[in-house]
Amino acid sequence: MERVFIEEKVFENLIVHDNPLAVGDYENCTFGNCDFSNSDLSDINFTDCLFNECNLSLTRLIQTTFRDARFLNCKLLGLHFEDCSTLTLSVEFHGCMMSVCSFYKLKLKKTRFTNSKINEVDFTEADLSHSVFDNCDLRLTTFHNTDLEGADFRTSNNYSIDPERNRIKKAKFSLPGLTGLLEKYDIEIET
Repeated sequence: MERVFIEEKVFENLIVHDNPLAVGDYENCTFGNCDFSNSDLSDINFTDCLFNECNLSLTRLIQTTFRDARFLNCKLLGLHFEDCSTLTLSVEFHGCMMSVCSFYKLKLKKTRFTNSKINEVDFTEADLSHSVFDNCDLRLTTFHNTDLEGADFRTSNNYSIDPERNRIKKAKFSLPGLTGLLEKYDIEIET
């Protein structure tokens, strides 16, 4: 099957499971209020694309490319980003609800997560150095052997990060957030 090349197109209100996207390259496209849930985006390349108010829950991402992709106010449930093509993976998330997703072993240096609920997400062995978690809820999110050097958590909450099992040199935390670094010691801190 021949791959398509689609540039600067706006897709609105698509239900992708019923009407699959053609396999190919999508460049500078906008997807608004589209439902990708339970669909298959394998082998599709998205470059400089915006996903706005989309539902990508339980979407297959085998060798999917996200290069400079932005997710605004999206629902992201059960996604395995480690299945994506990792060569040029670069994403940012704003106002998203992200649950039970996995970024296992991914290189995500300088990634921005803003105003998002990032619950039960797995960042095991990921490189999140110099990433910014701005006003994010990180409840039950896993950081294990994760590179967090220079990452900024100052405005985020509900994280639990073990300094002995993660690289946190020069990472930034607020004073109230320090309890998330000491959680494993089961101590009580009064403010």
